[in-house]
Amino acid sequence: MKHLLNLLAAIALLVWGTQLVRTGILRVFGANLRHVLARSISNRYTAALSGIGVTALVQSSTATALIVSAFVAQGLVSLPLALAVMLGADIGTSLMAVVFSFDLSWLSPLFIFVGVVLFISRQSSPAGRFGRILIGLGLMLLALRLVSEATAVLTKAPAIKALLSSLSSDLMLEIFVGALLSVVSYSSLAIVLLTATLATSGVIPLDVALGLVLGANLGSGLLAVLTTTRASIEARQVPLGNLVFKILGVLVAMPLIGLWLQFARPYLGEATRVVVLFHLCFNLLVAMIFIGLTAPVARTVSRWLPKPEKKLVGGRPHHLDPSALATPSLAISCAAREALHQGDIVETMLVGMLAVIKNNDLRLAEELRKLDDSVDELYSAIKYYLTKISREALSEEESRRWTDIISFTINMEQVGDIIERILLDIEDKKIKKGRNFSEAGMGEICELHARLTDNLRLGMSVFLNGNVRDAHKLLEEKIRFRDLERAYANSHLVRLTDNTVQSIETSSLHIDLISDLKRINSHICSIAYPILDSAGALAPSRLRQIPLTEAP
Repeated sequence: MKHLLNLLAAIALLVWGTQLVRTGILRVFGANLRHVLARSISNRYTAALSGIGVTALVQSSTATALIVSAFVAQGLVSLPLALAVMLGADIGTSLMAVVFSFDLSWLSPLFIFVGVVLFISRQSSPAGRFGRILIGLGLMLLALRLVSEATAVLTKAPAIKALLSSLSSDLMLEIFVGALLSVVSYSSLAIVLLTATLATSGVIPLDVALGLVLGANLGSGLLAVLTTTRASIEARQVPLGNLVFKILGVLVAMPLIGLWLQFARPYLGEATRVVVLFHLCFNLLVAMIFIGLTAPVARTVSRWLPKPEKKLVGGRPHHLDPSALATPSLAISCAAREALHQGDIVETMLVGMLAVIKNNDLRLAEELRKLDDSVDELYSAIKYYLTKISREALSEEESRRWTDIISFTINMEQVGDIIERILLDIEDKKIKKGRNFSEAGMGEICELHARLTDNLRLGMSVFLNGNVRDAHKLLEEKIRFRDLERAYANSHLVRLTDNTVQSIETSSLHIDLISDLKRINSHICSIAYPILDSAGALAPSRLRQIPLTEAP
Protein backbone atom coordinates (compact mmCIF):
# COMPACT_ATOMS: atom_id res chain seq x y z
CA MET A 1 0.00 0.00 0.00
CA LYS A 2 2.82 2.37 0.86
CA HIS A 3 4.47 1.85 -2.54
CA LEU A 4 1.15 2.47 -4.32
CA LEU A 5 0.71 5.73 -2.41
CA ASN A 6 4.25 6.71 -3.38
CA LEU A 7 3.39 6.11 -7.04
CA LEU A 8 0.17 8.12 -6.81
CA ALA A 9 2.01 10.97 -5.06
CA ALA A 10 4.70 10.96 -7.75
CA ILE A 11 2.04 11.08 -10.49
CA ALA A 12 0.29 13.96 -8.70
CA LEU A 13 3.63 15.76 -8.40
CA LEU A 14 4.22 15.31 -12.13
CA VAL A 15 0.81 16.77 -12.98
CA TRP A 16 1.31 19.64 -10.51
CA GLY A 17 4.73 20.46 -11.95
CA THR A 18 3.22 20.61 -15.45
CA GLN A 19 0.54 23.00 -14.17
CA LEU A 20 3.14 25.24 -12.52
CA VAL A 21 5.17 25.47 -15.71
CA ARG A 22 2.13 26.23 -17.87
CA THR A 23 0.68 28.92 -15.61
CA GLY A 24 4.14 30.39 -15.00
CA ILE A 25 4.88 30.71 -18.71
CA LEU A 26 1.49 32.32 -19.34
CA ARG A 27 2.06 34.82 -16.54
CA VAL A 28 5.54 35.79 -17.73
CA PHE A 29 5.04 35.69 -21.48
CA GLY A 30 1.23 35.82 -21.83
CA ALA A 31 1.02 39.08 -23.79
CA ASN A 32 4.06 38.24 -25.93
CA LEU A 33 2.69 34.79 -26.75
CA ARG A 34 -0.57 36.39 -27.83
CA HIS A 35 1.30 38.86 -30.06
CA VAL A 36 3.43 36.10 -31.59
CA LEU A 37 0.36 34.09 -32.47
CA ALA A 38 -1.52 37.11 -33.82
CA ARG A 39 1.36 38.24 -36.04
CA SER A 40 2.52 34.86 -37.31
CA ILE A 41 -0.83 33.43 -38.38
CA SER A 42 -0.68 34.48 -42.03
CA ASN A 43 -1.05 31.07 -43.70
CA ARG A 44 -1.52 27.45 -42.67
CA TYR A 45 2.18 26.64 -42.44
CA THR A 46 3.29 29.66 -40.42
CA ALA A 47 0.26 29.13 -38.21
CA ALA A 48 1.36 25.55 -37.53
CA LEU A 49 4.92 26.69 -36.78
CA SER A 50 3.67 29.32 -34.34
CA GLY A 51 1.55 26.64 -32.66
CA ILE A 52 4.65 24.46 -32.24
CA GLY A 53 6.66 27.28 -30.67
CA VAL A 54 4.00 28.55 -28.28
CA THR A 55 2.98 25.08 -27.11
CA ALA A 56 6.60 24.03 -26.59
CA LEU A 57 6.82 26.91 -24.12
CA VAL A 58 3.52 26.49 -22.26
CA GLN A 59 3.71 22.67 -22.48
CA SER A 60 -0.02 22.41 -23.05
CA SER A 61 -1.92 22.20 -26.29
CA THR A 62 -5.07 22.88 -24.27
CA ALA A 63 -3.73 26.30 -23.21
CA THR A 64 -2.91 27.08 -26.85
CA ALA A 65 -6.42 25.97 -27.84
CA LEU A 66 -7.94 28.42 -25.34
CA ILE A 67 -5.82 31.30 -26.66
CA VAL A 68 -6.62 30.58 -30.31
CA SER A 69 -10.31 30.00 -29.53
CA ALA A 70 -10.47 33.47 -28.01
CA PHE A 71 -8.90 34.90 -31.19
CA VAL A 72 -11.53 33.17 -33.34
CA ALA A 73 -14.33 34.38 -31.06
CA GLN A 74 -13.14 37.97 -31.50
CA GLY A 75 -12.85 37.63 -35.28
CA LEU A 76 -9.07 38.10 -35.25
CA VAL A 77 -8.26 34.69 -36.77
CA SER A 78 -10.20 32.54 -39.25
CA LEU A 79 -11.23 29.04 -38.19
CA PRO A 80 -9.07 27.17 -40.79
CA LEU A 81 -5.92 29.00 -39.64
CA ALA A 82 -6.80 28.35 -36.00
CA LEU A 83 -7.07 24.62 -36.77
CA ALA A 84 -3.62 24.78 -38.39
CA VAL A 85 -2.26 26.32 -35.18
CA MET A 86 -3.69 23.40 -33.23
CA LEU A 87 -1.98 20.88 -35.51
CA GLY A 88 1.30 22.59 -34.69
CA ALA A 89 0.39 22.76 -31.00
CA ASP A 90 0.14 18.98 -30.79
CA ILE A 91 3.60 18.66 -32.34
CA GLY A 92 4.93 21.13 -29.75
CA THR A 93 3.65 18.97 -26.90
CA SER A 94 5.27 15.92 -28.50
CA LEU A 95 8.63 17.68 -28.75
CA MET A 96 8.55 18.53 -25.05
CA ALA A 97 7.83 14.88 -24.26
CA VAL A 98 10.95 13.94 -26.22
CA VAL A 99 13.02 16.48 -24.28
CA PHE A 100 11.80 15.23 -20.90
CA SER A 101 12.48 11.62 -21.92
CA PHE A 102 16.21 12.22 -21.51
CA ASP A 103 17.78 11.71 -18.10
CA LEU A 104 17.71 15.24 -16.72
CA SER A 105 17.18 14.28 -13.09
CA TRP A 106 20.45 16.01 -12.14
CA LEU A 107 18.79 19.32 -13.03
CA SER A 108 15.90 18.78 -10.62
CA PRO A 109 17.58 19.98 -7.37
CA LEU A 110 19.17 22.93 -9.18
CA PHE A 111 15.87 24.09 -10.69
CA ILE A 112 13.96 23.68 -7.43
CA PHE A 113 16.59 25.50 -5.34
CA VAL A 114 17.01 28.46 -7.71
CA GLY A 115 13.27 28.62 -8.34
CA VAL A 116 12.35 28.74 -4.65
CA VAL A 117 14.96 31.43 -3.95
CA LEU A 118 13.66 33.61 -6.80
CA PHE A 119 10.01 33.02 -5.98
CA ILE A 120 10.29 33.77 -2.26
CA SER A 121 12.60 36.77 -2.57
CA ARG A 122 10.87 38.47 -5.52
CA GLN A 123 7.46 36.87 -5.67
CA SER A 124 5.52 39.60 -7.51
CA SER A 125 8.30 40.45 -9.97
CA PRO A 126 9.10 38.80 -13.34
CA ALA A 127 12.07 37.09 -11.67
CA GLY A 128 9.73 35.55 -9.09
CA ARG A 129 7.40 34.32 -11.81
CA PHE A 130 10.36 32.80 -13.64
CA GLY A 131 11.26 31.10 -10.38
CA ARG A 132 7.80 29.53 -10.41
CA ILE A 133 8.58 28.06 -13.84
CA LEU A 134 11.87 26.61 -12.56
CA ILE A 135 10.08 25.05 -9.59
CA GLY A 136 7.62 23.40 -11.96
CA LEU A 137 10.39 22.03 -14.18
CA GLY A 138 12.29 20.73 -11.17
CA LEU A 139 9.19 19.03 -9.78
CA MET A 140 8.48 17.37 -13.13
CA LEU A 141 12.00 15.93 -13.32
CA LEU A 142 11.83 14.83 -9.68
CA ALA A 143 8.42 13.24 -10.21
CA LEU A 144 9.64 11.21 -13.20
CA ARG A 145 12.45 9.77 -11.07
CA LEU A 146 10.05 8.99 -8.21
CA VAL A 147 7.63 7.28 -10.60
CA SER A 148 10.45 5.08 -11.88
CA GLU A 149 11.51 4.12 -8.34
CA ALA A 150 7.96 3.39 -7.17
CA THR A 151 7.09 1.27 -10.20
CA ALA A 152 10.27 -0.80 -9.82
CA VAL A 153 8.92 -2.06 -6.48
CA LEU A 154 5.31 -2.45 -7.59
CA THR A 155 6.16 -4.64 -10.57
CA LYS A 156 7.21 -7.41 -8.18
CA ALA A 157 3.70 -7.70 -6.69
CA PRO A 158 1.64 -10.57 -8.24
CA ALA A 159 -1.61 -8.61 -8.01
CA ILE A 160 -0.17 -5.71 -10.00
CA LYS A 161 1.13 -8.09 -12.67
CA ALA A 162 -2.29 -9.69 -13.04
CA LEU A 163 -3.99 -6.30 -13.25
CA LEU A 164 -1.65 -4.96 -15.91
CA SER A 165 -1.82 -8.12 -17.98
CA SER A 166 -5.55 -7.51 -18.45
CA LEU A 167 -4.79 -4.31 -20.37
CA SER A 168 -2.78 -6.05 -23.06
CA SER A 169 -5.75 -7.59 -24.82
CA ASP A 170 -7.93 -4.63 -25.78
CA LEU A 171 -6.65 -1.60 -27.73
CA MET A 172 -9.93 0.28 -27.37
CA LEU A 173 -9.72 -0.11 -23.59
CA GLU A 174 -6.18 1.25 -23.59
CA ILE A 175 -7.23 4.27 -25.66
CA PHE A 176 -10.16 4.89 -23.31
CA VAL A 177 -7.95 4.68 -20.21
CA GLY A 178 -5.36 7.01 -21.76
CA ALA A 179 -8.04 9.56 -22.70
CA LEU A 180 -9.60 9.39 -19.24
CA LEU A 181 -6.26 9.90 -17.50
CA SER A 182 -5.45 12.85 -19.76
CA VAL A 183 -8.75 14.56 -18.97
CA VAL A 184 -8.50 13.92 -15.22
CA SER A 185 -4.89 15.13 -15.01
CA TYR A 186 -5.53 18.12 -17.31
CA SER A 187 -2.31 17.27 -19.14
CA SER A 188 -1.62 14.84 -21.98
CA LEU A 189 2.10 15.60 -21.63
CA ALA A 190 2.14 14.29 -18.07
CA ILE A 191 0.34 11.10 -19.11
CA VAL A 192 2.69 10.47 -22.04
CA LEU A 193 5.73 10.92 -19.78
CA LEU A 194 4.16 8.68 -17.15
CA THR A 195 3.40 6.02 -19.76
CA ALA A 196 6.98 6.13 -21.08
CA THR A 197 8.34 5.73 -17.55
CA LEU A 198 6.03 2.80 -16.81
CA ALA A 199 7.00 1.11 -20.07
CA THR A 200 10.70 1.56 -19.33
CA SER A 201 10.23 0.06 -15.88
CA GLY A 202 8.49 -2.96 -17.40
CA VAL A 203 5.22 -2.22 -15.61
CA ILE A 204 3.25 -2.24 -18.87
CA PRO A 205 4.04 -3.79 -22.26
CA LEU A 206 5.04 -1.52 -25.10
CA ASP A 207 1.90 -2.19 -27.14
CA VAL A 208 -0.21 -1.13 -24.13
CA ALA A 209 1.93 2.00 -23.71
CA LEU A 210 1.34 3.01 -27.34
CA GLY A 211 -2.41 2.52 -26.91
CA LEU A 212 -2.34 4.76 -23.84
CA VAL A 213 -0.43 7.38 -25.85
CA LEU A 214 -3.13 7.40 -28.53
CA GLY A 215 -5.70 7.79 -25.77
CA ALA A 216 -3.74 10.66 -24.19
CA ASN A 217 -3.81 12.50 -27.53
CA LEU A 218 -7.53 11.92 -27.82
CA GLY A 219 -8.03 13.05 -24.23
CA SER A 220 -6.22 16.34 -24.80
CA GLY A 221 -8.61 17.15 -27.63
CA LEU A 222 -11.61 16.19 -25.51
CA LEU A 223 -10.30 18.28 -22.62
CA ALA A 224 -10.20 21.42 -24.78
CA VAL A 225 -13.78 20.76 -25.90
CA LEU A 226 -14.93 20.38 -22.29
CA THR A 227 -13.05 23.52 -21.19
CA THR A 228 -14.81 25.70 -23.79
CA THR A 229 -18.34 24.36 -23.31
CA ARG A 230 -19.51 27.69 -21.89
CA ALA A 231 -17.70 29.84 -24.46
CA SER A 232 -19.19 31.35 -27.60
CA ILE A 233 -19.95 29.19 -30.64
CA GLU A 234 -16.91 30.60 -32.49
CA ALA A 235 -14.61 29.68 -29.61
CA ARG A 236 -16.04 26.15 -29.37
CA GLN A 237 -15.46 25.45 -33.05
CA VAL A 238 -11.65 25.38 -32.69
CA PRO A 239 -11.34 22.56 -30.10
CA LEU A 240 -14.10 20.61 -31.85
CA GLY A 241 -12.23 20.76 -35.17
CA ASN A 242 -9.02 19.73 -33.42
CA LEU A 243 -10.84 16.79 -31.80
CA VAL A 244 -11.99 15.69 -35.26
CA PHE A 245 -8.34 15.65 -36.40
CA LYS A 246 -7.36 13.59 -33.36
CA ILE A 247 -10.15 11.04 -33.82
CA LEU A 248 -9.28 10.55 -37.48
CA GLY A 249 -5.58 10.38 -36.58
CA VAL A 250 -6.20 7.70 -33.96
CA LEU A 251 -8.20 5.66 -36.47
CA VAL A 252 -5.29 5.90 -38.92
CA ALA A 253 -2.65 5.07 -36.28
CA MET A 254 -4.37 2.11 -34.61
CA PRO A 255 -3.40 -0.40 -37.34
CA LEU A 256 0.14 1.02 -37.41
CA ILE A 257 1.06 0.14 -33.82
CA GLY A 258 2.18 -3.34 -34.80
CA LEU A 259 4.27 -2.00 -37.69
CA TRP A 260 5.91 0.57 -35.40
CA LEU A 261 6.89 -2.10 -32.92
CA GLN A 262 8.12 -4.41 -35.67
CA PHE A 263 10.23 -1.98 -37.68
CA ALA A 264 11.03 1.03 -35.45
CA ARG A 265 11.65 -0.62 -32.10
CA PRO A 266 14.90 -2.40 -33.08
CA TYR A 267 16.49 0.95 -34.06
CA LEU A 268 15.20 3.04 -31.14
CA GLY A 269 16.52 1.01 -28.25
CA GLU A 270 14.95 1.60 -24.83
CA ALA A 271 11.20 1.74 -24.32
CA THR A 272 11.13 5.44 -23.41
CA ARG A 273 12.32 6.44 -26.86
CA VAL A 274 9.90 4.06 -28.51
CA VAL A 275 6.96 5.67 -26.68
CA VAL A 276 7.84 9.37 -27.00
CA LEU A 277 8.94 9.09 -30.63
CA PHE A 278 5.73 7.24 -31.46
CA HIS A 279 3.90 10.16 -29.85
CA LEU A 280 5.89 12.62 -31.95
CA CYS A 281 5.49 10.69 -35.20
CA PHE A 282 1.76 10.32 -34.60
CA ASN A 283 1.29 14.09 -34.35
CA LEU A 284 3.61 14.75 -37.29
CA LEU A 285 1.58 12.29 -39.37
CA VAL A 286 -1.70 13.93 -38.37
CA ALA A 287 -0.32 17.38 -39.21
CA MET A 288 0.98 16.30 -42.63
CA ILE A 289 -2.28 14.58 -43.55
CA PHE A 290 -4.68 17.25 -42.35
CA ILE A 291 -2.78 20.54 -42.89
CA GLY A 292 -4.36 20.74 -46.33
CA LEU A 293 -7.82 19.83 -45.04
CA THR A 294 -8.28 22.60 -42.47
CA ALA A 295 -10.77 24.47 -44.68
CA PRO A 296 -13.08 21.45 -45.29
CA VAL A 297 -12.98 20.48 -41.62
CA ALA A 298 -13.71 24.10 -40.67
CA ARG A 299 -16.79 24.07 -42.93
CA THR A 300 -17.93 20.78 -41.42
CA VAL A 301 -17.51 22.06 -37.86
CA SER A 302 -19.37 25.25 -38.78
CA ARG A 303 -22.29 23.11 -39.92
CA TRP A 304 -22.22 21.13 -36.68
CA LEU A 305 -21.97 24.29 -34.58
CA PRO A 306 -23.72 26.97 -36.67
CA LYS A 307 -23.51 30.52 -35.48
CA PRO A 308 -26.86 31.47 -33.91
CA GLU A 309 -28.48 34.82 -34.23
CA LYS A 310 -26.19 37.10 -32.29
CA LYS A 311 -27.31 37.81 -28.78
CA LEU A 312 -27.88 41.52 -28.73
CA VAL A 313 -27.57 43.96 -25.88
CA GLY A 314 -28.21 47.46 -27.04
CA GLY A 315 -27.66 46.46 -30.66
CA ARG A 316 -24.16 44.93 -30.20
CA PRO A 317 -22.85 41.43 -29.37
CA HIS A 318 -21.02 40.45 -26.17
CA HIS A 319 -17.21 40.18 -26.09
CA LEU A 320 -16.59 38.69 -22.65
CA ASP A 321 -15.05 35.29 -23.41
CA PRO A 322 -14.64 32.93 -20.41
CA SER A 323 -12.00 30.89 -22.25
CA ALA A 324 -9.80 34.00 -22.55
CA LEU A 325 -9.40 34.10 -18.75
CA ALA A 326 -6.66 31.49 -19.13
CA THR A 327 -4.56 34.27 -20.71
CA PRO A 328 -5.02 37.40 -18.53
CA SER A 329 -3.64 39.80 -21.15
CA LEU A 330 -6.19 38.52 -23.66
CA ALA A 331 -8.97 38.75 -21.09
CA ILE A 332 -8.07 42.42 -20.54
CA SER A 333 -8.60 43.03 -24.27
CA CYS A 334 -12.00 41.29 -24.10
CA ALA A 335 -13.04 43.47 -21.16
CA ALA A 336 -11.91 46.62 -22.99
CA ARG A 337 -14.01 45.71 -26.03
CA GLU A 338 -17.04 45.11 -23.81
CA ALA A 339 -16.46 48.46 -22.11
CA LEU A 340 -16.57 50.13 -25.54
CA HIS A 341 -19.79 48.21 -26.17
CA GLN A 342 -21.17 49.77 -23.00
CA GLY A 343 -20.03 53.19 -24.20
CA ASP A 344 -21.84 52.67 -27.52
CA ILE A 345 -25.11 52.03 -25.68
CA VAL A 346 -24.61 55.19 -23.63
CA GLU A 347 -24.00 57.11 -26.86
CA THR A 348 -27.26 55.71 -28.26
CA MET A 349 -29.08 56.94 -25.15
CA LEU A 350 -27.43 60.35 -25.33
CA VAL A 351 -28.21 60.91 -29.01
CA GLY A 352 -31.80 59.70 -28.58
CA MET A 353 -32.33 61.98 -25.58
CA LEU A 354 -32.26 65.11 -27.79
CA ALA A 355 -34.84 63.56 -30.13
CA VAL A 356 -37.13 63.01 -27.13
CA ILE A 357 -36.70 66.64 -26.03
CA LYS A 358 -37.39 67.99 -29.51
CA ASN A 359 -40.20 65.68 -30.61
CA ASN A 360 -41.87 64.79 -27.28
CA ASP A 361 -41.54 61.10 -28.22
CA LEU A 362 -42.74 59.06 -25.24
CA ARG A 363 -42.18 55.73 -27.00
CA LEU A 364 -38.55 56.55 -27.75
CA ALA A 365 -38.06 57.76 -24.18
CA GLU A 366 -39.27 54.41 -22.84
CA GLU A 367 -36.94 52.48 -25.18
CA LEU A 368 -33.97 54.61 -24.15
CA ARG A 369 -34.71 54.14 -20.46
CA LYS A 370 -34.70 50.37 -20.99
CA LEU A 371 -31.20 50.68 -22.44
CA ASP A 372 -30.01 51.83 -19.03
CA ASP A 373 -30.75 48.33 -17.77
CA SER A 374 -28.35 47.03 -20.44
CA VAL A 375 -25.72 49.53 -19.30
CA ASP A 376 -26.11 48.39 -15.69
CA GLU A 377 -25.96 44.70 -16.70
CA LEU A 378 -22.80 45.27 -18.71
CA TYR A 379 -21.21 47.16 -15.83
CA SER A 380 -21.88 44.21 -13.51
CA ALA A 381 -20.70 41.67 -16.10
CA ILE A 382 -17.47 43.52 -16.86
CA LYS A 383 -16.73 44.08 -13.18
CA TYR A 384 -17.29 40.39 -12.38
CA TYR A 385 -15.21 39.32 -15.40
CA LEU A 386 -12.31 41.53 -14.34
CA THR A 387 -12.38 40.14 -10.79
CA LYS A 388 -11.74 36.67 -12.24
CA ILE A 389 -8.51 37.85 -13.88
CA SER A 390 -5.45 37.11 -11.78
CA ARG A 391 -3.89 40.48 -10.92
CA GLU A 392 -0.58 38.74 -10.16
CA ALA A 393 -0.40 37.54 -13.77
CA LEU A 394 -0.67 41.09 -15.16
CA SER A 395 2.23 43.31 -16.06
CA GLU A 396 2.37 46.85 -14.68
CA GLU A 397 0.89 48.26 -17.91
CA GLU A 398 -1.88 45.65 -17.97
CA SER A 399 -2.66 46.34 -14.32
CA ARG A 400 -3.13 50.03 -15.15
CA ARG A 401 -5.37 49.02 -18.04
CA TRP A 402 -7.40 46.88 -15.64
CA THR A 403 -7.96 49.96 -13.46
CA ASP A 404 -8.79 52.13 -16.50
CA ILE A 405 -11.50 49.70 -17.60
CA ILE A 406 -13.10 49.66 -14.16
CA SER A 407 -13.04 53.47 -14.03
CA PHE A 408 -14.51 53.76 -17.55
CA THR A 409 -17.37 51.36 -16.86
CA ILE A 410 -18.24 53.12 -13.59
CA ASN A 411 -18.42 56.47 -15.38
CA MET A 412 -20.53 55.03 -18.21
CA GLU A 413 -22.91 53.43 -15.72
CA GLN A 414 -23.37 56.74 -13.90
CA VAL A 415 -23.89 58.59 -17.20
CA GLY A 416 -26.61 56.09 -18.11
CA ASP A 417 -28.33 56.68 -14.76
CA ILE A 418 -28.27 60.46 -15.28
CA ILE A 419 -29.73 60.15 -18.79
CA GLU A 420 -32.50 57.92 -17.42
CA ARG A 421 -33.39 60.56 -14.80
CA ILE A 422 -33.35 63.29 -17.44
CA LEU A 423 -35.77 61.30 -19.60
CA LEU A 424 -38.11 60.81 -16.63
CA ASP A 425 -38.05 64.57 -15.93
CA ILE A 426 -38.73 65.35 -19.59
CA GLU A 427 -41.72 63.01 -19.57
CA ASP A 428 -43.18 64.33 -16.31
CA LYS A 429 -42.39 68.06 -16.53
CA LYS A 430 -42.49 68.70 -20.27
CA ILE A 431 -44.24 66.11 -22.45
CA LYS A 432 -47.17 65.19 -20.16
CA LYS A 433 -47.78 68.85 -19.25
CA GLY A 434 -47.54 70.01 -22.86
CA ARG A 435 -44.78 72.53 -22.24
CA ASN A 436 -41.92 73.58 -24.53
CA PHE A 437 -38.60 75.36 -24.13
CA SER A 438 -38.19 78.82 -25.57
CA GLU A 439 -36.41 79.04 -28.91
CA ALA A 440 -33.29 80.50 -27.28
CA GLY A 441 -33.38 77.92 -24.49
CA MET A 442 -33.72 75.07 -26.98
CA GLY A 443 -30.77 76.43 -28.93
CA GLU A 444 -28.64 76.42 -25.78
CA ILE A 445 -29.63 72.82 -24.96
CA CYS A 446 -28.79 71.73 -28.52
CA GLU A 447 -25.39 73.43 -28.30
CA LEU A 448 -24.56 71.74 -24.99
CA HIS A 449 -25.81 68.39 -26.29
CA ALA A 450 -23.67 68.61 -29.44
CA ARG A 451 -20.57 69.35 -27.37
CA LEU A 452 -21.45 66.53 -25.00
CA THR A 453 -21.80 64.01 -27.84
CA ASP A 454 -18.46 65.07 -29.31
CA ASN A 455 -16.81 64.77 -25.90
CA LEU A 456 -18.23 61.28 -25.38
CA ARG A 457 -16.81 60.13 -28.70
CA LEU A 458 -13.47 61.75 -27.87
CA GLY A 459 -13.53 60.08 -24.44
CA MET A 460 -14.10 56.66 -25.99
CA SER A 461 -11.19 57.31 -28.35
CA VAL A 462 -8.98 58.27 -25.40
CA PHE A 463 -10.00 55.09 -23.57
CA LEU A 464 -9.25 52.98 -26.64
CA ASN A 465 -5.94 54.53 -27.73
CA GLY A 466 -4.61 56.19 -24.56
CA ASN A 467 -3.46 59.23 -26.56
CA VAL A 468 -2.14 61.87 -24.14
CA ARG A 469 -2.86 64.78 -26.51
CA ASP A 470 -6.50 63.74 -26.89
CA ALA A 471 -6.76 63.23 -23.13
CA HIS A 472 -5.47 66.77 -22.58
CA LYS A 473 -7.97 68.08 -25.11
CA LEU A 474 -10.79 66.25 -23.34
CA LEU A 475 -9.84 67.80 -20.01
CA GLU A 476 -9.81 71.24 -21.60
CA GLU A 477 -13.36 70.58 -22.82
CA LYS A 478 -14.41 70.13 -19.21
CA ILE A 479 -13.45 73.74 -18.45
CA ARG A 480 -15.15 75.07 -21.61
CA PHE A 481 -18.32 73.13 -20.88
CA ARG A 482 -18.45 74.42 -17.31
CA ASP A 483 -18.08 78.01 -18.48
CA LEU A 484 -20.75 77.49 -21.14
CA GLU A 485 -23.17 75.99 -18.62
CA ARG A 486 -22.75 79.05 -16.35
CA ALA A 487 -23.29 81.43 -19.25
CA TYR A 488 -26.47 79.63 -20.35
CA ALA A 489 -27.80 79.57 -16.77
CA ASN A 490 -27.37 83.38 -16.63
CA SER A 491 -29.04 83.75 -20.04
CA HIS A 492 -32.01 81.79 -18.75
CA LEU A 493 -32.29 84.09 -15.74
CA VAL A 494 -32.31 87.10 -18.09
CA ARG A 495 -35.22 85.55 -20.02
CA LEU A 496 -37.07 85.11 -16.75
CA THR A 497 -36.70 88.81 -15.94
CA ASP A 498 -38.10 89.53 -19.42
CA ASN A 499 -41.20 87.47 -18.47
CA THR A 500 -40.77 84.99 -21.32
CA VAL A 501 -43.71 82.62 -20.76
CA GLN A 502 -42.01 79.47 -22.06
CA SER A 503 -38.93 80.16 -19.96
CA ILE A 504 -41.04 80.63 -16.83
CA GLU A 505 -42.96 77.36 -17.40
CA THR A 506 -39.82 75.30 -17.98
CA SER A 507 -37.47 77.19 -15.67
CA SER A 508 -36.87 74.40 -13.14
CA LEU A 509 -36.53 71.76 -15.86
CA HIS A 510 -34.16 73.93 -17.91
CA ILE A 511 -31.80 74.64 -14.99
CA ASP A 512 -31.82 70.99 -13.91
CA LEU A 513 -31.21 69.82 -17.47
CA ILE A 514 -28.15 71.93 -18.19
CA SER A 515 -26.79 71.06 -14.73
CA ASP A 516 -27.26 67.34 -15.47
CA LEU A 517 -25.53 67.76 -18.84
CA LYS A 518 -22.57 69.28 -17.02
CA ARG A 519 -22.49 66.31 -14.65
CA ILE A 520 -22.50 63.93 -17.60
CA ASN A 521 -19.62 65.85 -19.14
CA SER A 522 -17.66 65.60 -15.89
CA HIS A 523 -18.00 61.82 -15.90
CA ILE A 524 -16.90 61.67 -19.54
CA CYS A 525 -13.88 63.88 -18.92
CA SER A 526 -12.87 61.68 -15.99
CA ILE A 527 -11.74 59.16 -18.61
CA ALA A 528 -8.74 61.41 -19.27
CA TYR A 529 -7.39 61.41 -15.71
CA PRO A 530 -5.78 57.92 -15.64
CA ILE A 531 -4.06 58.51 -18.99
CA LEU A 532 -2.72 61.93 -17.98
CA ASP A 533 -1.71 60.65 -14.55
CA SER A 534 0.31 57.81 -16.12
CA ALA A 535 2.03 60.34 -18.38
CA GLY A 536 2.82 62.63 -15.42
CA ALA A 537 0.77 65.44 -16.97
CA LEU A 538 -1.45 66.15 -13.93
CA ALA A 539 -0.71 68.75 -11.29
CA PRO A 540 -0.82 67.53 -7.66
CA SER A 541 -3.65 69.92 -6.79
CA ARG A 542 -5.85 72.59 -8.38
CA LEU A 543 -5.74 74.61 -5.13
CA ARG A 544 -3.56 77.72 -5.46
CA GLN A 545 -0.89 77.89 -2.77
CA ILE A 546 -0.97 81.12 -0.74
CA PRO A 547 1.22 82.23 2.17
CA LEU A 548 -0.32 81.73 5.61
CA THR A 549 0.04 85.46 6.33
CA GLU A 550 -2.41 86.24 3.49
CA ALA A 551 -5.06 83.88 4.83
CA PRO A 552 -7.98 85.69 6.56
